[in-house]
Amino acid sequence: MESKHGVQKKPGIVFCHGLWADGSCFSKLIVPLQAEGYECIAAQYGLNTTAEDVALTKATIGRVSGPVILVGHSYGGSVITGAGTDDRVAGLVYICALAPDADESSQTQQSNFPKTEVFSHIEVVDGRIWLSREGTKYFCGDLSEQEQKLVWATQGVPKPDLFDAKVGGNRLEVEAQLVHRRQKRPNRASRPGARHGQRMGATTYELDSSHVPMLSQPERVLEIIRSAAQAVEKTTAAA
Repeated sequence: MESKHGVQKKPGIVFCHGLWADGSCFSKLIVPLQAEGYECIAAQYGLNTTAEDVALTKATIGRVSGPVILVGHSYGGSVITGAGTDDRVAGLVYICALAPDADESSQTQQSNFPKTEVFSHIEVVDGRIWLSREGTKYFCGDLSEQEQKLVWATQGVPKPDLFDAKVGGNRLEVEAQLVHRRQKRPNRASRPGARHGQRMGATTYELDSSHVPMLSQPERVLEIIRSAAQAVEKTTAAA
């Protein structure tokens, strides 16, 4: 695509993970997007504090060309909401994700929805929250047994108070896309649903999946990311 300023570059894409599924959970998205010419990178933060995770994400933004789209899964939605205040960010994609307002914490938003079964299959040990092996069927139950084992083996484990901090701001004028799950299935890790999309003014998409559609339905999620990228390209070209 060309703009009046010359060749229009594709936006860079930074992926932000949530709890129990680290940056490797985006592998089925990153590989095809790289093949299409997008610069992609996953922010691998420690899940110690939201402030640290947002700061690391902002640092990671600098490793790809701008403008940048942030893609957040689950708690990663809180991270991209905070990091989205960076001027280099032109788009946000939320995958089954939290999207707190500036005065909300992740826990405040999570508390607005019923507790789901996955939280009955966690253990707090050595100052971290671990997903049990049995818990994977409530977190990523539409994956093969082998893939569920891989998710468990590569899980990111948060500190118990990670959800207590506010994200520190949000930015509503950027392009936003939100992927949420239909509510009829039992294995739901969180239920923000379409309500977040309405509040954000985001384009929303509904999938029948577990909490990890980027692994179980990567083609559907890729379509949404491509749509966000194309919208950013058009906006940039018109600027």
